[in-house]
Amino acid sequence: MADEDAHNGEDKRPTDIPALRWEEPPEGPVLVLLDQTRLPAEEVELVCTDASALVEAIRSLAVRGAPLLGIAGAYGVALAAVRGFEVAEAADALAGARPTAVNLAVGVRRARAAHQEALARTGDPRQAAAAALAAARALHREDAEASARMAAHGLALLDELLPAGGHRVLTHCNTGSLVSGGEGTAFAVALAAHRAGRLRRLWVDETRPLLQGARLTAYEAARNDMPYTLLTDNAAGSLFAAGEVDAVLIGADRIAADGSVANKVGSYPLAVLARYHHVPFIVVAPVTTVDGGTPDGASIEVEQRPGYEVTEVTAPQVPVTGAGGGIPVAPLGTQAYNPAFDVTPPELVTAIVTEEGAVSPVTTEALAELCARSRQVTIS
Repeated sequence: MADEDAHNGEDKRPTDIPALRWEEPPEGPVLVLLDQTRLPAEEVELVCTDASALVEAIRSLAVRGAPLLGIAGAYGVALAAVRGFEVAEAADALAGARPTAVNLAVGVRRARAAHQEALARTGDPRQAAAAALAAARALHREDAEASARMAAHGLALLDELLPAGGHRVLTHCNTGSLVSGGEGTAFAVALAAHRAGRLRRLWVDETRPLLQGARLTAYEAARNDMPYTLLTDNAAGSLFAAGEVDAVLIGADRIAADGSVANKVGSYPLAVLARYHHVPFIVVAPVTTVDGGTPDGASIEVEQRPGYEVTEVTAPQVPVTGAGGGIPVAPLGTQAYNPAFDVTPPELVTAIVTEEGAVSPVTTEALAELCARSRQVTIS
């Protein structure tokens, strides 16, 4: 990262400081990211001048969330092209930065293909770079539009499944404007319910070990004046048992062809709880998250994160002493199992909501039909 810029967070809404934006200062184009590792204590922006800085930001989770990673990947290719770096090398590094999130590779491929096509057609590196940037901007715009459509489809489904209204929704990890070109995926549905006066309570899982729920979803819920309550992940079962959850809304980092859903670790236990307690378990994700090349859940590569994320805790502006930059909470040398994601089988998923509509029941055939319909809409 070439630079940092701290912002006062008072009287701001989440959209006041976008999660990602392209800027062209006199010294050259840059990609500016809201550093999500520093939230909610402070709003700090990271300025990436090349693809390697963006790869670092992706791996450190300064920028995260499936849809936004796709956008970031596309802009990263454009950044390499505009600044005269090796585009193929940058694209490969970006696409491999986080293996489970399929949107990242999709965004990289889209910008790279635009660059290659323009270069072959014109032979002009500047026109090729402009084509890559145009592809990234188009993806950014399309994701914002998709977010709005997902919110509408998701709210309609909630109202259909829960006609009594007063929805009490449990969510996991963070799926709002911090992960999207728009207002998000699953969080956008809850936000739409809130604006319609039909959200009684948003239950927010802490989402250990990195607390994306506590740090980020609560941050977004508070700024949108939503009625929300934070809970530890292992308290969810008691909420279900007490009849306090009407639906579960989560996002997805990859959806296999058979409807298996890879999402932040902790999602699968929620699906099991939801099935036992007869509560709808709804996945909200753009069509680009559906990976037809991955046949089933067992074929999804699950990213393994460093053990220190479990054996240490970190918080902005707190002194640190651990090897990973955090405060040790386990004995020195403790081994940790730390998968970033788990996989929920399709039979536990009530519906998958996309910008093209909802799929329920979730089957290979239904997903394939939805994706084919999406391609037709895009082409037309």
